[in-house]
Amino acid sequence: MTGITLDQARSVLAAQPFNDAVGARLVAFGDGSARLELDVEGRHLQQQGLVHGGVLAYLADNVLTFAAGSVLGSRVVTSGLTIHYLHGARGGTLRASASVTHHTARQAVCSVTIEAVDPDGDVHSSAIATGTVVSTAR
Repeated sequence: MTGITLDQARSVLAAQPFNDAVGARLVAFGDGSARLELDVEGRHLQQQGLVHGGVLAYLADNVLTFAAGSVLGSRVVTSGLTIHYLHGARGGTLRASASVTHHTARQAVCSVTIEAVDPDGDVHSSAIATGTVVSTAR
């Protein structure tokens, strides 16, 4: 994804069939960082009315891969992900931001924060994550 525009990166997200089920949108991309946003809907909730951890993990995985792809190129996959859930989210918008903390020509380590922005504008840290992304280009 090196050298591509935000609109081109959005096309990459649009090509992911699973994102059709989740509904995330790429709002920032480039220079070792990326941000995804997701408006919380009933389909994202678990039985206690909180956003399902799988939705948060999806956001973390995808946003860190976009951040890493901005420095490694478009042929990348996540090779590891650790997530810590901090505060349950019930509604509003989830904002997942990632940045590359270290990279070589073939690998990037990224950090992620996921914030829940309530409908009244209050912001809560919902999760943090770290992950490693590797280039599959030969």
